[in-house]
Amino acid sequence: MEIDTPVPLAHRTQIPHTNATILCCNCGAPIDGTTSASALCNDCIKLTLDISEGIQREATLHTCRDCERWLQPPNQWVTAAPESRELLALCLRKLRGLSKVRIIDASFIWTEPHSRRIKVKITLQQEAFEGTILEQTFEVEYIVAFHQCPDCAKSFTANVWRAVVQVRQKVPHKRTFLYLEQLILKHSAHKETINIKETKDGLDFFYSQRNHAEKFVDFLTSVAPVRTKRSQELISMDIHTSSKSYKFTFSAELVPICKDDLVCLPIKLAKQVGNIAPLTLCYRVGTSVNLLDPNTLQTTDISTPIYWRSPFSALADVTELVEFIVMDIEMTGVQKGRFFLAEATVARASDLGSNETTYFTRTHLGGILHPGDSVMGYHLSGTNFNNQQFEALEESNAHSSTIPDVILVKKHYERRKKKSRNWRLKRMNKEEGEMLPRKQDQERMDQDYEMFLRDVEEDQELRSTMALYKAQQAKKLKDQMEGVETASMAETEETEGDDMPKIDMDELLDEFEELDVDDDQ
Repeated sequence: MEIDTPVPLAHRTQIPHTNATILCCNCGAPIDGTTSASALCNDCIKLTLDISEGIQREATLHTCRDCERWLQPPNQWVTAAPESRELLALCLRKLRGLSKVRIIDASFIWTEPHSRRIKVKITLQQEAFEGTILEQTFEVEYIVAFHQCPDCAKSFTANVWRAVVQVRQKVPHKRTFLYLEQLILKHSAHKETINIKETKDGLDFFYSQRNHAEKFVDFLTSVAPVRTKRSQELISMDIHTSSKSYKFTFSAELVPICKDDLVCLPIKLAKQVGNIAPLTLCYRVGTSVNLLDPNTLQTTDISTPIYWRSPFSALADVTELVEFIVMDIEMTGVQKGRFFLAEATVARASDLGSNETTYFTRTHLGGILHPGDSVMGYHLSGTNFNNQQFEALEESNAHSSTIPDVILVKKHYERRKKKSRNWRLKRMNKEEGEMLPRKQDQERMDQDYEMFLRDVEEDQELRSTMALYKAQQAKKLKDQMEGVETASMAETEETEGDDMPKIDMDELLDEFEELDVDDDQ
């Protein structure tokens, strides 16, 4: 049997596996047919498909030019700074159709501030076909339109308030309200008011919501000794739904005792608050009334509940101060805080040259008084006071002999030459009453304000609780500030002495002002 010899087979080369290649149905470019379900190349997909179809390219944003808030449909007003995340979210919510696509990126495009246009660049991503994801970028232009919000509309309309806070103090001057005004401005407690009206004995703060008024009453309670009451008035009622509409009135009465007032405490109350001498000076008014005995430097506090349990009035106020000249003064070595006890011999400034009557007294101003200085004080010798507490003090066997002839209050600085201050205070825009103040009333208000400014200069503890600003140029002071505040520039008088109280520039704040473009330049 014959066996065939094996014949070697030729080596077969493997042909590489390639995908099916087709031509683009639009431009004829070769593409992979297994992955392109639409028979279109990538460039043709970008040209023919628009994933942003149905999305607006223009929209309108409404803003209130008074409060600078933006309308978020349907009726909500939100606060958003220019080019902020809040404003960008508001712009995206204005566009219809964005819920069907995926937003990759969104950013603002710079536009002129006065053009009233806002441009936003948006990048979208969506699956065009199976396995094909398309990304596209486009711009949307927003037109800024002005629309007054309901809160600002109420502020310009009379009798639309819902709650009012009536702040009152029965004193002949306005120094307490001037200090309270600075506290309100520093803590921005007035930002929710729709109107501020000035009355005879105080101020009225109007609010559109009841909780705003309650918040302001809580602020007053935290900074001043006040007694509050609340009342409500029924405005309308729906008999079908039993819904009622009220107007609320909050009454806040300040304690009628101010700084530097002479106070005669009831003898029983003086024993209860530390057995202090009944005849005292008020050196500070905070959440309570702080009193000082100038003979012993003993201090005490009269809280608001204790005062209103047995109220009393001041024996004399700052309008009754008399100028004295220090003839001699001697320190006793007793010190309590910033008070130094001293024994002084003084004479009335009006008696110099006519008689040689002098008075011996003890004072708490030993640290700042020197012989020859002028000092303001109360002249009790020969003065008749129509006060029940003082009459009881004179009839008392234990305290009648302790009544001094003179009680010194504060050092007096001679001011001769007028000069502008290097600082200023902010003032609130207040609506005057129905009748304009008379000329003498306006002069008295100017004197109270000037006296308050001098107290700020002389008392470092007082000005530490307020915000003082650097004075700007005179032409800028004529322009009113936006909102409810206006800048007030004060004038002072300067003396030639070196002990004149001054305020350091380190204590003053720089006020930010927006850049103004003048047409003349």
